[in-house]
Amino acid sequence: PWYSQNGDGLDVESCKNVIVYNSSFDVGDDAICIKSGKDADGRRRAMPTENLIVKGCIVYHGHGGFVVGSEMSGGVKNVKVSECTFLGTDVGLRFKSTRGRGGIVENIWISDIDMMDIPAEPLLFDLFYGGKSAMEAKADGTDGIQTTPAVPVDETTPQFRNIDIKNVVCSGAGRAVFFNGLPEMNVKNISLENIFIQADNGAVISETDGVTLKNVQIVPKSGEPIVFKNTKNIVTK
Repeated sequence: PWYSQNGDGLDVESCKNVIVYNSSFDVGDDAICIKSGKDADGRRRAMPTENLIVKGCIVYHGHGGFVVGSEMSGGVKNVKVSECTFLGTDVGLRFKSTRGRGGIVENIWISDIDMMDIPAEPLLFDLFYGGKSAMEAKADGTDGIQTTPAVPVDETTPQFRNIDIKNVVCSGAGRAVFFNGLPEMNVKNISLENIFIQADNGAVISETDGVTLKNVQIVPKSGEPIVFKNTKNIVTK
């Protein structure tokens, strides 16, 4: 049920050639969650989740509608998500990891997503994930930009790159977008196209290298539509 603890709907872990189609979820944690092992064990096995199609799914409750991580140490690649609806999930599209995981998440295509009443963010990249849900982090004030100094990059550094998101509509959200990359390994090469989000607060994009915004409309109740911090190679169209 939606109030259960650690109640993921579907964990696709270290799998190849997967289709998730026309399915519904009403869960107490992440709904459609993509994983590939945790920390050293996941890196040693080196079995990514790859070649995944998610289409025509609906999520009624959950910490995230479509989620990658945080246990993604074996990598995630070649994923297409389309024609999904998220209603009242804490976060819509949720990408999360932390130092120590390692792994590369790349080549993700997401399109035609409808969302409504998302209390946290419709779109979230959090590379400082601390094990809490987005709403728990919001309640205790740990959902802001992290200011820890950069550390050396090695096999334990997670990487998120080459992700294309388009044709997304969200009516009602807490914060429109939050990118929270690592200073030593920014979130890289993210394309947002045809995005419309109505939210209490605008988007915050931090520690990101290469973000393209084409026909992105953020309508906040207060504040700036988009705030960039420690971000480079921004393209707006």
